[in-house]
Formats: sequence, structure tokens, C-alpha cells
Amino acid sequence: MNMASHNQSYEAGETKGKTEEKTKQMMDNIGDKAETARDKAQGITQSAKDKAQQTAQSAKDKTQQTVQSVKDKTSDTSEAAKEKAQQHSGGAREKASEMGQATKESAQAGKDNTQGFLQQTGEKVMGVAQGATEAVKNTLGLGQHDQDNSRNH
Repeated sequence: MNMASHNQSYEAGETKGKTEEKTKQMMDNIGDKAETARDKAQGITQSAKDKAQQTAQSAKDKTQQTVQSVKDKTSDTSEAAKEKAQQHSGGAREKASEMGQATKESAQAGKDNTQGFLQQTGEKVMGVAQGATEAVKNTLGLGQHDQDNSRNH
């Protein structure tokens, strides 16, 4: 082998080594960024879950307070109605009973509406968290890879 050919071979090997090192550094850097993005997405998801739980608990507490308040008012109204009914005719008794029933139905409707609201809120938060996770996966190119793998299986 002549000297020029030996130098070219040596330089080609050196260039290959440098290229491999740079490629490894880039891959490590990409991996670090992907891990950071994944951690951030998990943090966002957990934060959204925590917020949803707090919102749900707050709404539940308010609903319980409202229901108790309605029950108290219903009880007070019923008691007052009973006293008046005793003072007046049987017609007054019937009217008081109707008022009490209407109040109870109103309280139940409020409770039903709150439960539906809480369910919708929970579903929306989970949808947002799932969307955030998918967006991060797609940004990193992980989402397409997962879809390709699921199609192959």
C-alpha cells in the first residue's frame, strides 16, 4: 500500500469515528429531550387530575351544603305548614304537603344536575390530559411510531 492510500484510509477511519461520536451525542440529546417532554407531560396530566379532583370535591361539598340547606328549609317549611294545617282546615295540610314535595323534588333535581356536571367536568379533564399526552408523543415522533406498531400487531 502506498503512503497516500494509507493516509486516505486513516483519514476515512478518523472521519467515521468522529461522525459516529457526533451521532451518538445527538441521539443522547434527543433522548434527554424526549424524557424531559415525557416528564413534563406526566406533570401536566397529574396536575390536571389533581385540579379535577379538587373541583369535583369542591362541587360535591357545595352540593352537600345546598342539599342540607334545602333539607333544613324543607323541614322548617314542613313544620310551619303542619302548625298552620292544625290551625286551619284539611286543605291547608294538603297544600303544605305539596309544597314540601315540590321542594324535595327541586333539591333532587339540583343534585342530579350537579352530578351530571361533575361527570362532564371529569370527562373533559381526562380528554384534555389525553390530548396533551398525544400532542407530546406526536411532537417527539413517538405517536406515529406507536400507531405503526399497533397496526403491525
